[in-house]
Amino acid sequence: MLKRAVAAALLALALLSFPSTAQVKATAVAASGTVTQFPTDTGAQAHCPRDAVVWLDTASSVYPEKGMRRYGRTKHSAYVCQKEADAAGDRDTRNGQ
Repeated sequence: MLKRAVAAALLALALLSFPSTAQVKATAVAASGTVTQFPTDTGAQAHCPRDAVVWLDTASSVYPEKGMRRYGRTKHSAYVCQKEADAAGDRDTRNGQ
């Protein structure tokens, strides 16, 4: 009986120590330094339906959010998922444009 309790406790501990799928994915994205880029807003939204889509300037690694002046209007940019961009080290625009 004690062996079963110890085995169950070890199994529970092992399961708790493994990272979640989201953590593994975020770590992989951060390690690669890249995000999945899309030519359209709808393509990006289909890839990440529960996340915000942003317009990432790939030259500066800065993104404006939907509704901001530069959203969808700069060269060398693409639509990406905000969480993927954040995990890759990209950042939101600081001046709100």
